[in-house]
Amino acid sequence: MNQEKLARLVASMPTGLFNILYMGRRVKRDLQLLNSKAQFLCAIVDKQTVPLEEETIENAREQIENLSGLLSGSDVPVGSVEDFSIPGNVTDIPVRLYKAENSSDPVPVLVFYHGGGFIRGSINSHDGLCRRLVKYGEFAVLSVDYRLAPEHPFPAAVDDAYAALKWVQQSGASKGLDQQRVAVGGDSSGGNLAAVACQDARRQNTSLPAFQLLLYPTTDANFTARSHQLFANGFFLTEERMHWYRDQYLQSPDLRNDVRASPGLENDLSGLSPALIITAGFDPLRDEAEEYAQRLKDAGVPMGIIRHESMIHGFMSLTGLLEDAENAIKMAAETTKSALGIE
Repeated sequence: MNQEKLARLVASMPTGLFNILYMGRRVKRDLQLLNSKAQFLCAIVDKQTVPLEEETIENAREQIENLSGLLSGSDVPVGSVEDFSIPGNVTDIPVRLYKAENSSDPVPVLVFYHGGGFIRGSINSHDGLCRRLVKYGEFAVLSVDYRLAPEHPFPAAVDDAYAALKWVQQSGASKGLDQQRVAVGGDSSGGNLAAVACQDARRQNTSLPAFQLLLYPTTDANFTARSHQLFANGFFLTEERMHWYRDQYLQSPDLRNDVRASPGLENDLSGLSPALIITAGFDPLRDEAEEYAQRLKDAGVPMGIIRHESMIHGFMSLTGLLEDAENAIKMAAETTKSALGIE
């Protein structure tokens, strides 16, 4: 059976069946119980993943695109979708603009940065997630195809992220966007870019976004948080691969402590935009994201933090497989909608 048929078969099977399959064998760690479908997916990924010494950038990029196509769920129609480019500091940045069916100009917007370890992912791999955010939030989403490492190492991605935020704030009206009601968001490495873009706005004394939506973000490139050891292997995202992604992006170890690579190392977090951080219980990035949330809260930033205890890294892109993913996206979109003042 090929991967596509297997993925469709697994997605169609009820969670209860997997609960029976893993009865008495569900993975428990840190007082948490892994979702049975997620456990099955982790087992498949473990068996089919190419050994790191044989891995290539091209294969890693193809893998995320294929996985997205197989497990991102049914297509979600929205009002309009437009691909175009915006000016960056070095080169034009491809973007994709989604608007809801009932949107009327000017429409509030979420500037979204896809995940993928800074080396892979695209506006295509995260098309399903962006469409669902639009569906449930009724705001526009501008998905940013920032430059990827190793061809474009740090700080290319963060430069593109901040440039995209500034473009919306200064020129978004040309596309019917509300330049005053702009949020930033992203998942994993994209969550890192959203956090850095918000900090950059404060550093550059430009307009801060109205809100930050950070989905299991990486916030400290040193990877020293406890969850990195707890979930180093067997839970979809491995510690070994995270180091490989990081070292393609940050080509000198000294850069790991640069606050534009590790926003969680910024000493002063006061005055930053309100935020919602979503984490997954079985994710190596869990603790560093939650530590960042706590530091934002301690700095007086209006802050929400939600952990989906039974989930794995990247789960919100797996709506075709995990029921929790759809619910999490809906809640995230509704929170962003409220923060943007949409009634």
